[in-house]
Amino acid sequence: MEHMLRSSLIASRIADRMGLDAQQRATMYYANLVGWIGCHADSHELWELFGDDIAWRADTYAVDMAGLPFLRLMMSHTARDLPGWAHGIRSAAFLLTARGQIARLIHSHCSSAGVLSDRMGLNNRVGEALGFVFERWDGQGLPNGARGEDIPVEVQIVHVADVIEVHLRAGGVEHVVDVVRSRRGTQFSPTVVEVFESDADAIVDGLLDMDVWTASLAQAPDRDQSLSDGELDEILRAMGDFVDLKCPFTFGHSRGVADLVAGAARHLGMSATDIESLYRAGLVHGIGRMGVSNKIWEKKGPLSTAEWERVQMYPYLSGRILSRVSGLESVVSLATKHRERIDGSGFPRGIAGTELTPQDRLLAAAVAYRRLLEPRPHRPALDSSGAADQVRREARAGRLDAEAVEAVLAAAGHRVARRTPWPAGLTNREVEVLRLIAQGRSNREIAAELYIAEKTAGNHVERVYSKLGVKNRTQASLAAIDRGLTGFPFDASTRS
Repeated sequence: MEHMLRSSLIASRIADRMGLDAQQRATMYYANLVGWIGCHADSHELWELFGDDIAWRADTYAVDMAGLPFLRLMMSHTARDLPGWAHGIRSAAFLLTARGQIARLIHSHCSSAGVLSDRMGLNNRVGEALGFVFERWDGQGLPNGARGEDIPVEVQIVHVADVIEVHLRAGGVEHVVDVVRSRRGTQFSPTVVEVFESDADAIVDGLLDMDVWTASLAQAPDRDQSLSDGELDEILRAMGDFVDLKCPFTFGHSRGVADLVAGAARHLGMSATDIESLYRAGLVHGIGRMGVSNKIWEKKGPLSTAEWERVQMYPYLSGRILSRVSGLESVVSLATKHRERIDGSGFPRGIAGTELTPQDRLLAAAVAYRRLLEPRPHRPALDSSGAADQVRREARAGRLDAEAVEAVLAAAGHRVARRTPWPAGLTNREVEVLRLIAQGRSNREIAAELYIAEKTAGNHVERVYSKLGVKNRTQASLAAIDRGLTGFPFDASTRS
């Protein structure tokens, strides 16, 4: 966590000592922050080659990424989980094509990072710099074998800062100096190494103790600018699109959820503010998936306890990543609860009932429906009818909210959700409340029955009375009888 934020501070401190101008500093700042995002877009390919994509990336910092040490690292990860004979065959095959495969991955990585840079509206110099992220001072890098001063000075600094941060956490300043010195003239620019060695203590001072988010943000070249709503939405769409590239089967997932939950919110007559928050939460609810290895996401068999616990952490990671962004508070709250369930069987916190707002329930229903339309390694995709049946079963079992499910299905175009409306303009939830009123239930009892807050139940009761033109329970009960609303069990799927 926060690796790139700390490395951006290291890079800025080195840049100060090297006298980079404002444009160079801006290019370096964003090239550093965006440079590794391409790894997430290539997670599937990394998993196919090396198994655990996150463990692979971590282990690459231990070696100078060239020659025999790097080859040994690749061989140790290739087909690691296969039986001995299969591991040998796969390793031999990889050995024959290693450079070509790695070159294709790196080219894809650089291209992906460049696309994200463009989507975020960054200066085109950032996109150009990203093409050198895997080059080396000695010319042994990829994809083009650029060497020496052909590599932009901004990227020369990024190369060193990235490795400094990892080894600072692993072994302290003296260890960092040893590592950087050992790669001088091979992986790293001698000039950048010399600048770091000459003032290493000051360059890394306080990095492991400070609030690196605030400190790194203060270094942003455009820190005095604010995003418009349109610019924010475009960046969130870009983030969601890149998260979805982590696994082939989630392509388009985030946009699909965002469009679906916004449509469902409009169907329910929610406020413009709620619709906007739900749309944005739909775009980025899954950003925490980047923190879970594709070794887990793409596993065809049952997950181990440890693997399942890791999966259950991803909504928390989504909130962790987004929580410091000013103006996204409502989005964070929604995004972290999209896998929670009304009966408390969800994750990551197992919250239930009244702790889940109507907006929380709507996003949960939208994510659940969309996921069923997508294949997973352990099951095929369902068609829209099968997905609708499944989320309705979840609602009947008390895990998803029935009204939220029907709104999502209406937004998805299911015709059943558009049958004869309830009389007096009552919604599904208001009919449920009316029937409980007729049974003599108090607001508190209605709230407990429907897993909603008592205040929310009271609001529903007031709206029911207003729509029916009545003033008490007796009048409401008679109005229900007159309008044929006394049938049981209640089935929201028959009405809009």
